[in-house]
Amino acid sequence: MKNWVINNKWVLIGVMLGAVGGYLYWQQIGCSSGTCMITSKWHNSTAYGAMMGGLFFSMFKKEKHADKQ
Repeated sequence: MKNWVINNKWVLIGVMLGAVGGYLYWQQIGCSSGTCMITSKWHNSTAYGAMMGGLFFSMFKKEKHADKQ
């Protein structure tokens, strides 16, 4: 388990930062009418932010390539 966390540290950091960003977006801007799919509820906005943060930070993950002989 510890090895998996170390190997995916950038993705996990992105998920955490994205979740915080999504929550803050809902809190500060949000959707006053309640008709917006993502920003009308805090849990939708937080989950969307976590997903986007994880996808963005996964670009910085180093992949291990097997040597071809």
